[in-house]
Amino acid sequence: MAEDAFYSYEPAAGHGLAHDPFNAIVGPRPIGWISSVDGGGRLNLAPYSFFNAFNYHPPIIGFSSIGWKDTVANIAETREFVWNLTTRDLVRQMNVTSAAVAKGQSEFDLARLARLPGRTVRVDRIAQSPVHFECRLTQIVQLQGADGQAVESWLVLGEVVAVHIRRDLLHDGIYDTAGAVPVLRAGRQGDYLAVERDAMFELLRPRADDDVEALLRESR
Repeated sequence: MAEDAFYSYEPAAGHGLAHDPFNAIVGPRPIGWISSVDGGGRLNLAPYSFFNAFNYHPPIIGFSSIGWKDTVANIAETREFVWNLTTRDLVRQMNVTSAAVAKGQSEFDLARLARLPGRTVRVDRIAQSPVHFECRLTQIVQLQGADGQAVESWLVLGEVVAVHIRRDLLHDGIYDTAGAVPVLRAGRQGDYLAVERDAMFELLRPRADDDVEALLRESR
């Protein structure tokens, strides 16, 4: 494809578009719906759209917070948190918990969410959410630019020390991703996407002796 087929820009100079395309391009992204407590036991719940998994053994997940918010402060203090899966049925509650509220006000109560206690951490889980990861903090990393200057964003990484999966989402020992109808952030100011069964397809990793040309033909 010819070079003039691309719209190009350097982020430091601005994108020149109606809306920054960065978080729409890097999407959809899983939602980090994070519950945490401070040292006084006050519970906090907030969603983060910069979230993902980073390692298998041990399982490590992480989210990035733009600004040192209550969630990061809580986790730095107590070294524990819980990730709760956002589903299509819970998307409005998740959105309510994104509101800026006074410190100490319970987002659980605000969004009418019930609680389940953590089993290995002292942080409550969202009872209506079908999957929870109980986590212990491994690192908090302040991000920096290519020039070495610190950015007002913090990457929080945690080891998953307990997993809770609603039983109806396990079929013959396999987790049913589409059955949970997870919701992901898809860019712009308020775009989201739900993972549903007809949107999924299987693509197995090639083996060393596979015919690459045949594999490429299959994708056309």
